Amino acid sequence: MVDPKRMTVFITGASSGFGEACARRYATAGSKLVLAARRMERLDKLRKRLSVPSHLVKLDVRDRTSVEKAIAGLPKDFSEVDVLVNNAGLSLGLEPAHKTDLNDWETMVDTNIKGLMYCARLILPGMVERNRGHIINLGSVAGAYPYPGGNVYGATKAFVKQFSLNLRADLVGTKIRVTNVEPGLAETEFSLVRFKGDAERANAVYQGTKPVSAEDIAEVIFWISTLPEHVNVNRIEIMPVCQSFGSFAIDRETR
Repeated sequence: MVDPKRMTVFITGASSGFGEACARRYATAGSKLVLAARRMERLDKLRKRLSVPSHLVKLDVRDRTSVEKAIAGLPKDFSEVDVLVNNAGLSLGLEPAHKTDLNDWETMVDTNIKGLMYCARLILPGMVERNRGHIINLGSVAGAYPYPGGNVYGATKAFVKQFSLNLRADLVGTKIRVTNVEPGLAETEFSLVRFKGDAERANAVYQGTKPVSAEDIAEVIFWISTLPEHVNVNRIEIMPVCQSFGSFAIDRETR
C-alpha cells in the first residue's frame, strides 16, 4: 500500500463537500495538503482543525492564469504533488435545454471541464518528471446515465469520464495513475448550489432517502490513492442503496 504520510495532496474545491471531507481524511492519515477554493475564510477555518502542514490557495479554477500562478508558486515543501483531487465542480439549474440559462451552461463548462483540464495539465508535468502520482477526477453517474434537466451538467461529466480514460492512454509507460470517481445521490451543498440557494427545494432532493455522504466519497478516494502503486482503478461508481436506474421514458399518444 502507498504510505499516505509521504503524500502531498492537492485538493480543489476544498472549502466544502467532497473536497473538505477529503482534506479531513488525508489529514487524519498524516498527508501534507494543498487546499484550493474560492472561499478563503472557509479554508482558514478548515486548516485550524487539521493537524498537518497545509498550504492554502485562493483559487477559481475557471481562471487559467490564476491556476498557472497558483501551481507555479507552490512553496518548495508542497510543490511535489503526489495526488491531485480534481474536485471543484458544480451543477446549475434543472430546466430543460430549451428553457435553461446559457450563463449557467457556460459556468458548468468553464468549471467542470476547463478548470479540471487546467489543473491536470499543469500538475502532470511534475508527476511525469518524478514518474509518480495520481490524478483523481470527480465525475458523476450523470456522465453515464441521462436524466431530464441534466443536459449540460451530464455532458460535462461525460467529458470527465472520457478525459480520464484518455489520460491513462497518454500516460501508459509511466507510473502515474488516473481515476474517475463517479458519485450518485450525495448530500452536500450540491443541490443548494444547483437551485441557487433555495434550501427548501434542495432539501426536498434528499427527503425520505439515505444518500451517500461526503465522508463516504472521501473514504473511497483515500482508498483508491493508497492501493499498491501497480493498481489503477479506472472508474468507480458509488450510489446509495436507495438509488437505482429507471426505465426508458416513452411518450404514448392518446387518441
